[in-house]
Amino acid sequence: MTTFTATERAAAQAYLRLLESTQAVLTDPQLAPYAGLMLRHPMAEADEALRAAGLSGNEDRLLRLVSSLRASPATAWGRAG
Repeated sequence: MTTFTATERAAAQAYLRLLESTQAVLTDPQLAPYAGLMLRHPMAEADEALRAAGLSGNEDRLLRLVSSLRASPATAWGRAG
């Protein structure tokens, strides 16, 4: 199992929020034209969280963390490494 630091967990969570927000906006034809405006905050949040966790440019680590969160959210969310 992958262990998380608090900042890595926050970054993975921010990334997942961005992913889910993007999916929601782009699958709704009425919202899609406003995607840039509606996703501005989630993108900024994810960028900042990735920088704070040292994950900018380290997609392999980020995707392993995200995968671990998705596979076992109750365990992974509560762990700090």
